[in-house]
Amino acid sequence: MIKVAPSILSADYVNLQRDIEMVDKGGAELLHIDIMDGAFVPALSYGPGWVKAIKPITGLTLDVHMMVQNPERYIDTFADAGADIIGVHTEATPHIHRALQMIKNKGVKAEVVINPGTPVAAITPVLYMVDQVLVMTVNPGFGGQKFLPETVKKIAELNDIKKHQGLDFDIEIDGGVNEKTVVDAYQAGATVAVAGSYVFDADDPVSRIQALKDATK
Repeated sequence: MIKVAPSILSADYVNLQRDIEMVDKGGAELLHIDIMDGAFVPALSYGPGWVKAIKPITGLTLDVHMMVQNPERYIDTFADAGADIIGVHTEATPHIHRALQMIKNKGVKAEVVINPGTPVAAITPVLYMVDQVLVMTVNPGFGGQKFLPETVKKIAELNDIKKHQGLDFDIEIDGGVNEKTVVDAYQAGATVAVAGSYVFDADDPVSRIQALKDATK
């Protein structure tokens, strides 16, 4: 059964605590927090103050996805704010090993992220040091996009590497996730599903969390 990470990018900011408490009680395991700088992706979003404010109101794992250029500038700040996992894009820095090392040095779980156009081969040298790999199943920066089915092959490739090398990392998917698209991804090896609009735009968000879990039993 897949673990679910609702993305607060689609939550009601005015009633954010209510929405977080709802998905927490509804069976979510993580809370996905998208950090966007207006450069690596066109959109802008939260700063470390959001993470610091969210940390005391939930027991969910705070999964911070940094869609920013040169993430090394912000790793320590987000770690200190309370991030449990910090994800950095291999496309966003020429020093992905150093960025991941910085995360680990702060006692935080490290995640490497790849865009749809980036091959798994780009991150194989650092897979031994990560706790999670995020495969973007849409192009990053905007919610509500359709799942790209060709990304399932990358999930399967990562899962094979994981098994053959005896590694232990979660494989997370992000983008276009629903009760149908999650099935192929889960069967290929995905263990965590980020869901934003699918959960928070629904009349009953909790039922959507359960639908993802039921689809991957």
